[in-house]
Amino acid sequence: MAISATAVKELRAKTGAGIMDCKEALKENDGDIGQAADWLRQKGISKAEKKSSRETSEGRIGSYIHMGGRVGVLVEINCETDFVAKTDEFNNLVGDVAMQIAAMSPTYVSRDEVPQDVIDREVAGYKAAAMEEGKPENIAEKIAQGKVDKYFKSQCLLEQDFIKDDKKTIEDVLKETIAKTGENMRIKRFSRFDLADA
Repeated sequence: MAISATAVKELRAKTGAGIMDCKEALKENDGDIGQAADWLRQKGISKAEKKSSRETSEGRIGSYIHMGGRVGVLVEINCETDFVAKTDEFNNLVGDVAMQIAAMSPTYVSRDEVPQDVIDREVAGYKAAAMEEGKPENIAEKIAQGKVDKYFKSQCLLEQDFIKDDKKTIEDVLKETIAKTGENMRIKRFSRFDLADA
């Protein structure tokens, strides 16, 4: 079913959750705003969003080495207090995110980091390919936007499907940990090293 922008806006105002989370909640609950809000609460997303403005100056840098030392990852994840940085929940998150980066090789943490010229180049390439196949310009634009969304899903860590549970994204895993610990967290940066790239 089609989800209206008005419904998304209303659910967002009610829960404080992000746009994509609100769309998903409405789709999962046949457009019912009340049920969608309950669904978000159960996932801990609305709780996590409310904490998103709180400062994260603690945390840790985690590492993961794979394939007998052929692939290595360093990732910095921040939280609010040193106490939470020492919890099992936080350290499991750091380990899981480092393993995700090793396995899926993202380029960016989130789509906000993707340079506009990269987005423009991707859109132009996909649109040109669709038009060469004889698609009208307005359809070609929609096709290009869909393919760019897939590009974000493959290249942006937060949008990738979690390797341990493909029904969740890394952003979902992050928000669940925020809900469990009661503290804001963010994946600040990462580096992935691969001998095959040398």
